[in-house]
Amino acid sequence: MNINQQLAFLNQTARELDINEEQRAELVQQTTAYLNTFLNNIDQHKAFSRKEAQGLEINNAQHLFSDILEIYQKEVVETGIVASSGGHLGYIPGGGIFAAALADLLAAVTNPYAGVYFASPGAALIETEVVNWLKKVFKFPNSATGVLTSGGSVSNLIAFTAARDKYGVKNEMVKNSVVYLTEQVHHSAQKALRIIGLEDTILRNIPIDDKFRMQVKHLRNCIEQDLQQGLKPFLIIATAGTTDTGAVDPIDDIAEIALKFKLWFHVDAAYGGFFILSSKNEMFKGIEKADSLIVDPHKGLFLPYGLGAVLIKDKRALLHSHQYTGNYMQDTKGEDIVVSPANISPELTRHFRGLRLWLPLKLHGIEPFKACLEEKLLLIQYMREKLNTLGFCLGPEPDLSVSYFWYPFEKDCDQNNKRLMHEIHNHGEVFLSSTIIGGRFVIRMAILAFRTKRKTIDTTLAMIQECLNRVLNPE
Repeated sequence: MNINQQLAFLNQTARELDINEEQRAELVQQTTAYLNTFLNNIDQHKAFSRKEAQGLEINNAQHLFSDILEIYQKEVVETGIVASSGGHLGYIPGGGIFAAALADLLAAVTNPYAGVYFASPGAALIETEVVNWLKKVFKFPNSATGVLTSGGSVSNLIAFTAARDKYGVKNEMVKNSVVYLTEQVHHSAQKALRIIGLEDTILRNIPIDDKFRMQVKHLRNCIEQDLQQGLKPFLIIATAGTTDTGAVDPIDDIAEIALKFKLWFHVDAAYGGFFILSSKNEMFKGIEKADSLIVDPHKGLFLPYGLGAVLIKDKRALLHSHQYTGNYMQDTKGEDIVVSPANISPELTRHFRGLRLWLPLKLHGIEPFKACLEEKLLLIQYMREKLNTLGFCLGPEPDLSVSYFWYPFEKDCDQNNKRLMHEIHNHGEVFLSSTIIGGRFVIRMAILAFRTKRKTIDTTLAMIQECLNRVLNPE
C-alpha cells in the first residue's frame, strides 16, 4: 500500500471526528433536551447523594450518545453534590449560569488560543478587558495588571511568586522571612507558599477577634518584634470573606500597616470579593491599597467552576516570575507583553476562559448579579432568625453570607451534632457542610448559589428539623 492509499484509508476513520452538520444537529438536539430536562427538574432532585459512581471506565468501544447522556446523569449528576442546585449550601457554592455555558461552547468549538495576542488578538483582548473591568470594580489603578486563572489556588500562587521575587526571598533568606496571616486563611495560601519554595518561611498566625477578623494591634506588634529580632517581614495575607465564617478582615487598617513597614499586602477575596457590589461595600474599604488581590467569578458571579482572577500592581515583579519565551515564539515579538496572558501566569496552553465572564456581562449587564448578591445577604439573615426560633445556637452575625450553627444537646454535644450532620447528609435534599470553630463541631451554611431562594431556605429548615427529631428521638 503506497502512501496515498495509506492516507485515504486513515482518512476514512479519522474523519469521524469531524462530525457533519446533520450529525451535529442531532447531537445538539439531544444535548438540549437533556439540559432542559435537567434544569426544569433541578429543584426536584436532591442536592447531595452518598451514591458511589461506577461504570465509567473507558473501553475504546463506541457508544450511542443517548446512552452516554444516561450514564452521565446517573453516575455524575446523581452522585455527590449537585453543585448547580440552589440546595448547595455547603462549602462555597459554585454557580453555573447558562450564559457562561454558552460561552464555553463557543470557546470550545471555535477554539481560539487566548494565551498570546498574536495567535488571537480578539480572544486575548477579551481576557484583558475582563481584567480591566475587575480593576474598575476594585478601584485598582490602570497601571496594575492581572490574569484570569482556574481559581483561587493558582491566583494565590501567582501573587505570592511575584511577592517572593520582588523581595528576593530565596536561598538563605527564606528561613528568616516572615508571612503574616490568621488561622482563618484559606489553606491554598500555605499550599502555594510550599509550592513556590517558601515552606520554611516563618508563618505568624495573628490572633482574631470574636468575629474572626485579624486583630490589627497584634499584627503591628508582631511585625515590630520580628524586625527587632533581625527577621525579614515581607508579606501580609488578609481575607475578604473567610471560607469557614465569611469574615472580612479590617482591610484598610491592615493596608496602612503594610505601607508603614513596606510589606507586600495581599487580599484573598476569592469568596467575598464581589460583595463589594452590594450594600456591604463599606467592608471592603482599602482593598484598592492591596499589592495583590484574588477573586473568583465562579463564586461571587455565579459562573461555572474554573474562573478565578488575580490583580497585581507591580508589573515588573509579575513579569520577572513568569515571562519566558522560546525560539518558536519569535513571531510574537514586538507586542505589548502583558496583553498575552501567557507572559503573566504559569500557563502557556490555556482555555479561553475570559469569554465565560465577558459574554454574561454583555448579555445581562451587572444589575442581575448585584440583585443576586443582595438576595444572599438577606437569606443568611432569614435562615439565622429561623434557626434561632428552632432552638439552635448561632455563630456571630456574619459579615457576608456564610455562618454556622449547632444544637445545644445536653450531653455529648459535639457527638450529637455530628449525628445531626450525618442525618442531614443522608437526607440530601439540601447540602450543608461542617467545620470546627473554637474546638467545637458546627454545621456551616454558605448561601451563594444563584438558584438559592427563600423557598430553598424553608426547605432546608424543614429538613434540619426532621433530622434533628431523628437524633432527639432515635428509634
